[in-house]
Amino acid sequence: MSLRSFLEDVGSPDHALAVVGDAAEPLKGMLAETFAETPVEVESSESAAALDLDRDLGLESGSGSPPADDTVVVLLEDGTPVAASAMDELYDSLLAINSDLFTTGARGLGEIELPDVLANLADTRLRLRGYPLAHNEKLVLVLLSRYIEQRAWRADSGTLRAAFQHLSRLDDEIGTLEVYAELERAAVDVHVYGTPDESGVTDELDVTIHTGTGEEYRNGWFVVYDPADPATDPDPAALLCLETEPRIWDGFWTFDPERVAALEAYAATEL
Repeated sequence: MSLRSFLEDVGSPDHALAVVGDAAEPLKGMLAETFAETPVEVESSESAAALDLDRDLGLESGSGSPPADDTVVVLLEDGTPVAASAMDELYDSLLAINSDLFTTGARGLGEIELPDVLANLADTRLRLRGYPLAHNEKLVLVLLSRYIEQRAWRADSGTLRAAFQHLSRLDDEIGTLEVYAELERAAVDVHVYGTPDESGVTDELDVTIHTGTGEEYRNGWFVVYDPADPATDPDPAALLCLETEPRIWDGFWTFDPERVAALEAYAATEL
């Protein structure tokens, strides 16, 4: 068992993102750039009716065609619509921002929105690049990380395990330190993982620290939230990525209880 074995256990379903409506070409282009290195194709569809959104997504009858000034992004799986989000929502949460909003604390816990089309890409293996190789790709992973941390913070219970590669990232990124200070004040059992360095995190946070120099510490990035009682708090979530080349990430996110529990158990016993 290894972190890579969890990646190997995740497939790449036949997904596509269909842009429905009158989105400006730059927005379509930004979305296509974000998923350029993944198996998720971005395509255009002039009519939502052709996708039968009413039937497949349970929309109110007659609402399948968006207003002329609105644009919807539809996630297709094997050609069938499984989720839809307004382009405006994707723009505000992903396309129009950069990682500085998270690292500086300008967008913190309680302010994270995860569009349905991204949530429903769970359990899909993706290859995403960081800056300067790409502008928006890695931001998908940053958004998911913060969303999972927000889940733990809102639940005010359970266990959160997060790997940073270098613990000094907690010191270098003010926004990240603020998030973990909030989590530490909540009733969440927080564990952080990373290679030992000059981090002062032990002076700032009352969390459990795990250090190592092995490959999984050097290349692994994960955020795993395991609820205290899944029966009353059904919000398990996890992100797992491995840096396979400098600034290139192979990863996935999941909300599957069994997969989250297995990841949590591996981090708890093997790292």
